[in-house]
Amino acid sequence: MSVEIRIPTLGESIVDATIATWLKHEGESVNQGEAVAELETDKINLEVTAEQGGVLQKIMKQEGDTVTVGEVIGMIGEGAAPSPGSSLAPAQPTPAAADGQRVPTGQLQVASATSDGQRPPSPLARRIASEHNIDISQVKPASPHGRVTKEDVFGYMTQQVATTPAQSDAAAQPAPPLIPAPPAAAPKREERVRLSRRRQTIAQRLVETQHAAAMLTTFNEIDMSAVMEIRSRRKDAFKERHNVSLGFMSFFTRATIGALKAFPRLNAEIQGNEMVLKHYYDIGIAVGVEEGLVVPVLRDADRKSFAEIEREIAELAKKARDNSLSLAELQGGTFTITNGGVYGSLLSTPILNGPQVGILGMHKIEQRPVVVKGEILARPMMYVALSYDHRIVDGQEAVQFLVRVKELVEDPETLLLEG
Repeated sequence: MSVEIRIPTLGESIVDATIATWLKHEGESVNQGEAVAELETDKINLEVTAEQGGVLQKIMKQEGDTVTVGEVIGMIGEGAAPSPGSSLAPAQPTPAAADGQRVPTGQLQVASATSDGQRPPSPLARRIASEHNIDISQVKPASPHGRVTKEDVFGYMTQQVATTPAQSDAAAQPAPPLIPAPPAAAPKREERVRLSRRRQTIAQRLVETQHAAAMLTTFNEIDMSAVMEIRSRRKDAFKERHNVSLGFMSFFTRATIGALKAFPRLNAEIQGNEMVLKHYYDIGIAVGVEEGLVVPVLRDADRKSFAEIEREIAELAKKARDNSLSLAELQGGTFTITNGGVYGSLLSTPILNGPQVGILGMHKIEQRPVVVKGEILARPMMYVALSYDHRIVDGQEAVQFLVRVKELVEDPETLLLEG
């Protein structure tokens, strides 16, 4: 008897997906619970698992096809499947979208363990290994029970280069006769690359936000001397006590919350003809990854200490880079902070993360001449930008919000009072 492979429920607000890659081919054996295909959505990547063991008889939807919840994408029939203790051959490399996040809920389970308890390699890791003629089975994941990622493949390549014995006698060998090389083919001057589902959605949402909101940006600059002095003086003790580094994000997160309390309409959203004021502070922290920007959410940030903020931001950023964020960690958020300074940006106008009505942009710190009590001094200065939705936030309110952030960061002791 054959069993249909159907697209399961994908999560809140997600109704369709794109087949990123098939992890099995027609005629291959499949274990119950084993991942057979990977789906790409606008938020995360998911694995579809087999409800029964057998043989993949038919693939009905191809890679790149858009599918909806409940749609049949393949058939599994009766047949010999590998025993639970046997090893599974890795799927053949196929072009796929970049790694995404996975949610192990319902039928969207992680792939069944192989003989060593590890999940199958990610599609991007398989693609990179194929391009460099690497046997993916020789690459071990950094996590004892995780899947092989692109970072593992790159690490394996580096290790192989470092351990390759030098060919010391190569110079002693007579040089082979020179053979004229064939004329090189003209290099391709264009390349077409299909946008991933996530990149398409990012583009669509950014355009929709700019059309839907009356977006304006106001700027200011912050003297970072006080924060940098505190970090220099307390960073070692902070790291020893809390096992996490004291960065700038905790200061800006606390300063943002203090400003949001003073100007609550920047912590709101528009729903129809109503303004929804939110009396909680779920701060989105933008993280740059290979497929673009993701914004995991720091929940109830106003209730967290500096150490808790730094620790959770570090954990969320690591999950974003490892493509292991859950859907819940990406949903919601009342206000967003983005730091272009880590890439060297001196000034920018961040785009709203709808339906939020405010986003704070941090930038690179540079020594600049400023006048302090009548003297021209060199100070570490940072430009900051606040983009806001003018439909419910007035210009005066936006300017005062940014001034409040500036005041709190320049006098960090006041941040303790804002909590």
